[in-house]
Amino acid sequence: MGVIDTIADVLEASSESPHRGGADGDSSDGAYWCHDCDERIRDVDVAGDGTPDCPECGEAMEFERSVGSTGCAC
Repeated sequence: MGVIDTIADVLEASSESPHRGGADGDSSDGAYWCHDCDERIRDVDVAGDGTPDCPECGEAMEFERSVGSTGCAC
């Protein structure tokens, strides 16, 4: 049943879901970006609740992708 499993996997990975391919994962809601330096830090890699500073230039980074949105944070 390789073909049926493949079709099921493709349908499960729909672009309509923010959790493509199943519920397993690290529950990331997006990433912090410094557009000037092209630096990216995933929200699950940030300690604390505040906005991190860019490791390159020291400016506050910007969060991109809100909870429940679909698609890539890039």
